[in-house]
Amino acid sequence: MATVLLIGESWFTYSVHQKGFDAFYTSEYIEGGGAFIAALESAGHSVDYIPSHLIDSKMPSTTEDLDTYDVIAISDVGANSFQLPSAAFTRSILTADKSSSIRDFVEGGGSVFMIGGYLSFSGIDAKARWGRSLLADVLPVKIMDIDDRVERPSGVSGRTTAQHPVTAGLNSIWPPLLGFNEVVAKDGAEVLAEIDGHPLLVLGTFGKGRSAAFTSDIAPHWAPEGFTSWDGYSVLWDQLVTWLANKQ
Repeated sequence: MATVLLIGESWFTYSVHQKGFDAFYTSEYIEGGGAFIAALESAGHSVDYIPSHLIDSKMPSTTEDLDTYDVIAISDVGANSFQLPSAAFTRSILTADKSSSIRDFVEGGGSVFMIGGYLSFSGIDAKARWGRSLLADVLPVKIMDIDDRVERPSGVSGRTTAQHPVTAGLNSIWPPLLGFNEVVAKDGAEVLAEIDGHPLLVLGTFGKGRSAAFTSDIAPHWAPEGFTSWDGYSVLWDQLVTWLANKQ
């Protein structure tokens, strides 16, 4: 079984409620990776979780510390959270680039998996900026330098396009998703599933390690309940993490 570090997939919401003359404010903190974590743990994998706002303080910054994991999964959090630690941004202190540490981790034999979302790949208003990070070399897809979201509110289904241990036993047509990030598969990468004619699940290698990109979400809103409750949901993540960790 694999040891996985999931990073991101959390957010704060701050709302203004206007009622006539008066207004008040509410805030909420949400973590969206519960179904994904449960799917992996039910298959016997071990998962550690670092929410987006704790990357600076909790994520290991050296390759040696990352080597305790088989797979690093990055979900819906931008490169700035890895490249702009408070020491560098607020005090101009030389500080490790955590995207570079992940690159070195994979080159040495680890693996990384990027999951889609509004702050994955290029993301909304191109703010995710992963294409400008050193991790861009590692991922099996080319990242655009524009807002790469493709919204499909009426739903669009992914489909399996290649037979592989990762897709073994999955339906050829997957439950509908509500959107995805548009990317281009790199030469030599293996596209296992497509959505609306674009890559959905792509595998690759870098150095001694492995990489993957899933261009839609593991949780709402792009992943509706029909996808997260799909029988293949747990099978897909189990088999993908197993392949990434080279445990087969």
